[in-house]
Amino acid sequence: MLTPTAPAAARTAPPRPPPAGAADRPPPPPVGGLDAAQRADLDLRFNSLDGLDYFELLRVGQNAVPAEIKKAFYRESRTYHPDRFFQVADEALKEKIRDVYKRVTEAYYVLRDDQKRRKYLADITGPERAQKLRFSEASEVETKAAVKKEAEEQIGTHPKGRQFYQTASQDIAAERWSSAERNLKMALTFEPANARYKEKLAEMQKKLTDIAKATGMNFKIK
Repeated sequence: MLTPTAPAAARTAPPRPPPAGAADRPPPPPVGGLDAAQRADLDLRFNSLDGLDYFELLRVGQNAVPAEIKKAFYRESRTYHPDRFFQVADEALKEKIRDVYKRVTEAYYVLRDDQKRRKYLADITGPERAQKLRFSEASEVETKAAVKKEAEEQIGTHPKGRQFYQTASQDIAAERWSSAERNLKMALTFEPANARYKEKLAEMQKKLTDIAKATGMNFKIK
């Protein structure tokens, strides 16, 4: 007599992975060099420019010391300096960046000066705050000069230095790293003390070194 055998275990297909949802998708690439959070912050600040005082623009307290004000300005400058976005095709975005950066520079120009800061603080804590958020109409000429000076410090004061730096910036945008390095070295021959040129050259040399290591080339910075 045959002993009945137990029925074979039913085979089950492996469960299908759930469809990828929005949360599983990679974040969108930065727009014009700004990530999504920075873009949202830029839009918020641009739309609020007429209601923000200089302390709020630099994100410092009204009792901030000069070192804090300087640090805050450099932080904002690194993020929103128009030089970073020269290759961006979106003119509306670049206009927003220019407007925010100009106002940030204006804020730094006023708040770094003890006398101007005291007067400005008195103005914005008084009953005419809304009319005093910008230092004064007369200060516009000084502000424009300060913006120009800041721009010169960033991109150079010597015409040849600026020319080579701008060419290097175009090389960087096109990922011509070796050409960018050469043009930055040329820019430094005209302005050997320019900190921005030095910083960019160091970035290019690191980039070239990393590429050489990745491809197994024997590379040495000259």
